[in-house]
Amino acid sequence: MAVAIYRFARDLRLDDHAGLSAASAHGDIAPVLIVDRELEERLRSSPRRAAYFCGAVAALDAALRERGSALIVRRGEAAAELARLAGELGAVAIAWSASYDRAGIAAGTDLQAAIEERGARAIVVHDSPAIPPEDSTAARSSAGDGYKAFVPFYDVWRELEPGSFEAPLLLSFMPAAVRSEPLPQPADFGSSDPVADAGAPRSRKKLETFLRGPALQYAFAINVPADDLTSHLSADLTFGTIAARTVVRETRNRMDDPFLLSEERASLRLFARALAMRDFFLQLSWYNPLTSDSALQEKMREFPFLQSHPHLDDWREGRTGFPLVDAGMRQLRATGWMHPRVRAIAASFLCFDLGVDWRVGMAEWDRYLIEDDPALSVGNWQWIAGAGADLAAYPRIYNPYKQARRFDPGGSYARKWIAELAHGPAGGLNEMRQGSAQIELPLGGAERYPRPVVDHDRAARDFLARYQEFVTPAGGRRSSR
Repeated sequence: MAVAIYRFARDLRLDDHAGLSAASAHGDIAPVLIVDRELEERLRSSPRRAAYFCGAVAALDAALRERGSALIVRRGEAAAELARLAGELGAVAIAWSASYDRAGIAAGTDLQAAIEERGARAIVVHDSPAIPPEDSTAARSSAGDGYKAFVPFYDVWRELEPGSFEAPLLLSFMPAAVRSEPLPQPADFGSSDPVADAGAPRSRKKLETFLRGPALQYAFAINVPADDLTSHLSADLTFGTIAARTVVRETRNRMDDPFLLSEERASLRLFARALAMRDFFLQLSWYNPLTSDSALQEKMREFPFLQSHPHLDDWREGRTGFPLVDAGMRQLRATGWMHPRVRAIAASFLCFDLGVDWRVGMAEWDRYLIEDDPALSVGNWQWIAGAGADLAAYPRIYNPYKQARRFDPGGSYARKWIAELAHGPAGGLNEMRQGSAQIELPLGGAERYPRPVVDHDRAARDFLARYQEFVTPAGGRRSSR
């Protein structure tokens, strides 16, 4: 029987797997993990990410062993290791899933050329998005260059059906008889964290639990960080322990339940829209890979964002004096995750209140986030910074006071993550203003929470004035919301 190598990367599962399905058409599958320099650098950047990855790899290997196979681990340069392994096995094809960031796309192109030069067939498959970029683009009447605005993309996306590759039992894997190096461990990447409880079974259970209950209140949960009831599937999706296709399909099936209330169905639609936004950013980077380094909007490519600020470290450490911003940054450092609503507020504060370049913030978050998809990170950060696909006439500057009053009115989220405010009075946290009296804590000697490092209203006006002068000298001004 012929052999086809499948190289795992950010698709660490066996079910609903487009890449494995493509590889299986060419023979028994040899499942391979290459720990190359690029992967090692990504995992070294975040200890929790390394621990999650190692847990997901261990779960994948366990699933393969149940099938009489095992993950073949090699360390080194990808093209050389795959070529060496192809020679050992007599493989006729090597398959892998596409990356969507600039570096990943370039590496994939180089790998494809190297493999084909050695006489093997290279198969690159879209597995990360629910709807591949070419499928959504094919629905357009214009040239196939993707979408730069979300609304028309979403109009097409919601009418398309994700492909289905839900037959892992039909896949045939090679027996576990090939030389392999040990499975990666967190310590290999400088992490002291234990191997995380991760992998396809856990991801599937998380999705099922979410769709049974919390998803029906998603419209509420997405805006209330104190009640942490969002899906928490970001790391699962970026490492592919669950397919985005599966999540979209199951969400749409849940929406078809005739016994749902209209509010519950609306919440599920909002969650599906968030999945569409994920696909949108992937296709945006696929067709516009230069956004990894420069703004999608040409007018913003030379905008004078700052590379530093006297209070940049205060933002990093969650000591800006704005409770919602600081709670989010401390949650990120403590857990490797931050509530979606708070992400937007904390990112807006960096870009507009401090005027700091979005790439500085993106690099900072990359040190702590478990999830790992540079294309999504770029898309989201540029969106917030007013430099990407959000085509609003003016930057959307979030007012951290108004946002706190709307979405954390009792200060529950802030008190949970900010120790200095843990015993503060309910509601009092959101009355802070620059120059106001310092919040006193009941315990003598306890560290005091800092005063706001900037005057938000003044900072927003100053940024908009700079923006207006740079982009639209003759235009009008708008205040922050």
